[in-house]
Amino acid sequence: MSAGGSIAAMVASMKNNKRRRKSVFKKLEDHGNYTSKTKLQFKKTASKSQLRKIRNQLKEENRKSFRKKIVLLLIMLAAAIYLIGFASF
Repeated sequence: MSAGGSIAAMVASMKNNKRRRKSVFKKLEDHGNYTSKTKLQFKKTASKSQLRKIRNQLKEENRKSFRKKIVLLLIMLAAAIYLIGFASF
């Protein structure tokens, strides 16, 4: 148990370096002072059909991206299995 001096030095150093911390509740109160009281306003509007069209386009893009990722994963998996087959003998 010869580490008593170094541990005491570490504890003293940590006490000296300690800083005062704000509580979470104080941070939330301070944050409330900087927020705007007005509502967001958008000048541009979209009809329901335009929103539906955008939603469908996003869904289709996500499907294509998902398919590409699956195909790439399957190719990598097949290559890994193929290479492991050669390394086993």
